[in-house]
Amino acid sequence: MLSSLVPSPTIDLPSPARRNTKPNARTGSISELATPALTRTAVSLEYASLRHTGHCPLGMYVTPSPDNLLLWDAVFFVHQGYYTDSILKFRLIFPSNYPERPPTVQFLTDVFHPLISQQDGTFNLAPRFRPWRPKEHHVFDVLHWVKAAFKKHALDEIKEGDCYNKEAYRLYHDTTSSFAALATQSSMLSQSASALFDKDHPSMAGKGSHSMQFKELKPEQLNALRAKIGLQDWEEEPHT
Repeated sequence: MLSSLVPSPTIDLPSPARRNTKPNARTGSISELATPALTRTAVSLEYASLRHTGHCPLGMYVTPSPDNLLLWDAVFFVHQGYYTDSILKFRLIFPSNYPERPPTVQFLTDVFHPLISQQDGTFNLAPRFRPWRPKEHHVFDVLHWVKAAFKKHALDEIKEGDCYNKEAYRLYHDTTSSFAALATQSSMLSQSASALFDKDHPSMAGKGSHSMQFKELKPEQLNALRAKIGLQDWEEEPHT
């Protein structure tokens, strides 16, 4: 399970005086202190807005990096479609002139998807935000597009020119069964112990660490946690 989830985000960040001002090892960019106050304020307000009903999509958990407000880490639990049961780690990287320019979305988990680059995990926002309108579009719109992109109706409408993974696009339209098999494989790999618990997993190469860390529980720890929150075994749950 996750050791640090933010299902109902709130602003609770280290004060700027304690934040790192050196270049970020994960992105190569300077800390948010090198960016305008307007950008820092806009990003803070975007995070605070995720508390509102419907803003943070169901199945997603988001938190700013402990040392850089302009870098958010997230986990997406996929509940339906070709990628059912996938556990996908990704991040949002805000530019220094946000909200004039959109954040970059980068998947850290390897996933076979038409809009996701197999080289660096970059996700293409263009099909939904063409162009990006800073007074109309927000981070919660980006998160909802990320979630929608894994559903059939969005996959059906994606244009080849927008695809960072052309092979995934062609398979989806020409041999859907093969695409489905690779999507299922992505899902299974994302659930593997190495993908969830290994900080040095190959998919993380060059991307730095993810601030949402999963922790493997021993059976007795899991049972204690289930009892604490009132969960019962399937066979013990009362019928309704």
